[in-house]
Amino acid sequence: MIELVTRDRPDVVCLQELPVWALPHLKSWSGMHATTAVARRPLLPVGAGAVTALHHGLFRSAFTGEGDAILTRAAARDLGETVVGRRTLRRIAHAAELEGVTVVNFHIDGDREQFDRVIALAPRRSIVAGDANLVSPATDGFSPPLAGSIDQILVHGLELRDGPAAWPLERRTVDGRVLSDHAPVEAVVE
Repeated sequence: MIELVTRDRPDVVCLQELPVWALPHLKSWSGMHATTAVARRPLLPVGAGAVTALHHGLFRSAFTGEGDAILTRAAARDLGETVVGRRTLRRIAHAAELEGVTVVNFHIDGDREQFDRVIALAPRRSIVAGDANLVSPATDGFSPPLAGSIDQILVHGLELRDGPAAWPLERRTVDGRVLSDHAPVEAVVE
C-alpha cells in the first residue's frame, strides 16, 4: 500500500493504524521522509506479525501495536505528539511542519471531544488529516469535510484546489487484493 499511495509522488501522506514494526521501513518503502509516532506499543516483542496474520480483521494491531506516520517529499520538522483520548484506546495526534505549514495526523474513536482536541492543535496554516471515525465532521474555519466519510483532509488558512476525494475500490486493489480497508482520501492544497 505504501508503494501504491506514493507512486504519483505526493508532497504529504498521512497514515494511521500501521504496525509498529513497519515504522522504520517507511522511508525505504516510500522514498519519502517519515515522521512517526506510536499510539500503542506491541504486546508481543517477537512474532506479533505471525499472530496477526491468522486473522487481520480480528487481530489487526492488537499484537503488533499501532503507529501513525506523516510522509513528506521534503524534510519536515517533527512537532511531536499529543494524547487526545483514552476512551477505548490511547489515541494521538502528531504533527510536523513543512515549509510553513503544519500537518496534523490523527486517529480517534469517533468522539467529538477528541476531534476538537485535534483541531485545537492546528494553527492558521494547516492540514489536518486522519481517521476521525466521525462521518463528515464540520469545523468552523476549515474546508468542508468529505461527505459520508470517516477519513478526512481538512485545511485551514490554505486553498483547497481539488478534493478531498476518496479512492474508488479499484484504485486500491492490486492483483485482486484490496490493500486497505479504508479508502485513501486525497486533496490538492495550495
